[in-house]
Amino acid sequence: MNRRALIAAPALLAWPAAPRAQQAAATPWPDRPVRILVPFAPGGNTDGLARLSAELLQEALPGSSFVVENRTGAGGLLAAEQMVRAAPDGHVLMMVAVAVLAVAPFAMAQPPRFDPVADVTAIVNLGTNPFVLLTHRSVEATDLASLIAWMRARSGHFAYASGGVGSFQHLTMALLLQRLGVQAEHVPYRGGAPALADVIAGNAPIMFANLSEAVPHASNPAVRLHGVSSLMPSPQLPGVPPIATEVPGFETITWNGLMGPRGMPPALVARIHGIIAAALQRPAVQDRMQRIGADPLGEGPEAFAARLRADVARWNEVVRVAGIRLE
Repeated sequence: MNRRALIAAPALLAWPAAPRAQQAAATPWPDRPVRILVPFAPGGNTDGLARLSAELLQEALPGSSFVVENRTGAGGLLAAEQMVRAAPDGHVLMMVAVAVLAVAPFAMAQPPRFDPVADVTAIVNLGTNPFVLLTHRSVEATDLASLIAWMRARSGHFAYASGGVGSFQHLTMALLLQRLGVQAEHVPYRGGAPALADVIAGNAPIMFANLSEAVPHASNPAVRLHGVSSLMPSPQLPGVPPIATEVPGFETITWNGLMGPRGMPPALVARIHGIIAAALQRPAVQDRMQRIGADPLGEGPEAFAARLRADVARWNEVVRVAGIRLE
């Protein structure tokens, strides 16, 4: 990230991290309503996991208040900027989707006024999920190997659908095309659901769909599910092989996790992580996670921060090579 963007935003730097953390550590938590920002509109995985987190925290801390606020715009960066400007006392958190910090900062024409790694505190990664590579039945490929052969034979002469420019559906296909040395036309839609509907209708031949959107169509004769983007098969689609069986090392998974501004006291971070991670061990919560479309994880602060660093580096390069730009 260009550090000049930070210099241009003195408000972010005027309150040093150490004094902020000391003041936050001296204050009981929570002593007022906690806001959990969501960078997208209501509905979908990120919003659902934010509301689940609010319920789990409320349950563990009776008498406290946790309020989910949807703040959309700029690929999620408006919510992220509001979060990083907040005091690091745990009263403003954010349910972050990977694309908000690992894609949008590098694809926007105007870069954000914060560093997507240094200016956040990773707390707990609730869950992950892969994508499913699927085609309309008219595509002459019956398994993953024959589909890859089909893509290579038609390089530059087929199109793929996605949930929008810069979506992880888009990025996952861009990465696969780069790995295969294949060219294709991108047809973005306003969300994954309408893109999938057009593939089912035969108006688009191929796409990566969210796992939660693809699972209901596992037996739909209009489409074929060829591969998952995780290194291991998905428990929800045990008969669908990982794309890595044909493209070694290929993996893309999304994640959603709670984060806060930089400088949050480690004890507070550990407390929030502990509450959520313990709740994710309960079968009823795991079932609800899977209905939302996420595999329960409960990853802790250090591992979550390392994942963020790796994803920022990885997707920055994919965005650069693919020439992806958001307005």
